[in-house]
Amino acid sequence: MESSAMEENQPFLFESFFNSISLPKLTYHWHVLLLSTLTCNVTVVISRLISSYLFPKTYKNLQGLKRLNWDIHFVSMVHCLIVVLFSMPIFWDEELIKDKVFGYDKYAGNVYSIACGYFLWDALVSLYHVREFGIGFVLHGACCFGVFLFAYRPFLNYYGAVFLMYEISTPFLNAHWFMDKLGLTGSLPQLINGICLLTSFFCARIIFGFYMSYHTFQSVLQVIDQVPVFLCVIYGIANIILNCLNVFWFIKMIEALLKRFDKTGEKKHHKQHHINDGKSITTPIKSDGKQKKS
Repeated sequence: MESSAMEENQPFLFESFFNSISLPKLTYHWHVLLLSTLTCNVTVVISRLISSYLFPKTYKNLQGLKRLNWDIHFVSMVHCLIVVLFSMPIFWDEELIKDKVFGYDKYAGNVYSIACGYFLWDALVSLYHVREFGIGFVLHGACCFGVFLFAYRPFLNYYGAVFLMYEISTPFLNAHWFMDKLGLTGSLPQLINGICLLTSFFCARIIFGFYMSYHTFQSVLQVIDQVPVFLCVIYGIANIILNCLNVFWFIKMIEALLKRFDKTGEKKHHKQHHINDGKSITTPIKSDGKQKKS
């Protein structure tokens, strides 16, 4: 007991800095965030090793940014599986349930650090290749990073897990992308995966997303006088835009899936569906709501 009390009273590195920028809880998590960003780079190396072994013909034929894009999707797959699994216990966290707006929990803070680290990595990679990927992907990563960073005020720690649940559809989206690269466009496995993608996307992002957005609004409204105006504006606009984009992306994914299959679900024998140069017809979104150029 005495040792733990002494640890709590000891000064933390950068504590004064994080207090000065109104992110005091980041004092306990900045190292996890940076480790997460570093791990993303390590995962790229792992992707190169595993992909070269499992898919030697396909992966080695990819050059330059096409190979990097493959690695980006691999990192995305690892990230989404981790954050979805780790986010689930947050819904039953007693401290956060008591105060869904300003509550704080160290476990939740670490989970959001993992997500922030990934978004920071994604933004930096997109920035480095901005000429090829476009400024939109830089802004996407930066905005996601910024929104989750406010969790360390603390703010909306409980509902942060809600939005990470959007990643439930990401494994199927990445699998869909990989199947295109592996020459499985229009195949039965891609059809099954496509159905799982649409189902998970609709349930997680449309039904659950809209439902929890309403509850988030209700929770904030009860303590609106304690919430800074800029946070209301940022989260309000971000939530509206994201919900609209989810509907737009869902429609686009249906259209993309229908292009690959005829009415009986059999593979179309169209030249546009054959993949000879590593390119594929993909949905306009990546793992977290966007799709890099192939």
